[in-house]
Amino acid sequence: MEERPGIISKEITAEERALDLTLRPRTLSEFVGQGANKEQLHIFIEAARKRGEVLDHVLLSGPPGLGKTTLANIISNELGVNVRGTSGPAIERQGDVAAILTNLEQGDVLFIDEIHRLPRAVEEILYPAMEDFRIDIVIGKGPGAQSVRLEIPRFTLIGATTRVGLLTAPLLSRFGVACRLGYYPVDEMEAIVRRAAGIMEIEVDDTGTSEIACRSRGTPRVANRLLRRVRDFAQVRAQGAVTGQVALEAMSLLRIDEVGLDVLDQAILETLIDKFGGGPVGLKTLGAAVGEDPDTLEEVYEPFLMQLGFVKRTPRGRVATPRAFKHMGREAGGCEEKLF
Repeated sequence: MEERPGIISKEITAEERALDLTLRPRTLSEFVGQGANKEQLHIFIEAARKRGEVLDHVLLSGPPGLGKTTLANIISNELGVNVRGTSGPAIERQGDVAAILTNLEQGDVLFIDEIHRLPRAVEEILYPAMEDFRIDIVIGKGPGAQSVRLEIPRFTLIGATTRVGLLTAPLLSRFGVACRLGYYPVDEMEAIVRRAAGIMEIEVDDTGTSEIACRSRGTPRVANRLLRRVRDFAQVRAQGAVTGQVALEAMSLLRIDEVGLDVLDQAILETLIDKFGGGPVGLKTLGAAVGEDPDTLEEVYEPFLMQLGFVKRTPRGRVATPRAFKHMGREAGGCEEKLF
């Protein structure tokens, strides 16, 4: 994704990636938020350990940056087993998944990120693997081809997805545990910022913590990145201490408003309101108007705008709500009033 001023890019450096790993909690007790999901996972993990069985397959869903990968690693840590990680687009052939499965040990966790992007042929080989812990592979071609059945160790598959609706019914039905992660409230975001600041040894007061938390889109990944950028600003402009005023000045420089909308969020709302009278506007048209890929708009930006009640999906396209008009300082027009 092209870098724009004020947008927290999805691309991170190797140093930031290593820091992200340091900031990630390693146990359920360290994980902040998602209380109902944590309680369920604790019970299921503890029950599996007491019975000496493998944990049932787990599906983690929700918008990007809410902790799906972190929870997958926490589950493996709590179970005391190894985790093997991959992603849906990285597995192209049945042989790829067969090689991964046959190298697992008893009780191991296989984590597949973006599991909704698995090729159909690969998905089909997972069905018997998840249900009966065996795989059937075909050796050779033509009349001489032979089917070979391989027994594999009992394992736990953890799938992560931002789009549950793209999973096929046969695959979805094989997950015994499903956890939907939601955006974090401000008090939990403040706890996440304080924890990260302590690990990074950043001096930040309560007001500074609150300012960062309020603008983090309810997403820990965004909070950690904003904290790093505010730290940079504080080191150059404020002797390293992050106060409320320093955080405000840093957010102004990053062009992130009081509810966490960045440049592209604001461009989406401005386009809907100023160019199309509030909508409805098709996703492809909206993407072309703001210069962004429609899939990125749908998966990364739209969920948060809908969470805030600024954008509504309709059969005819996206519509800006009265709340969006008010936030952007616009008067609701006649077209928009008819829609609501």
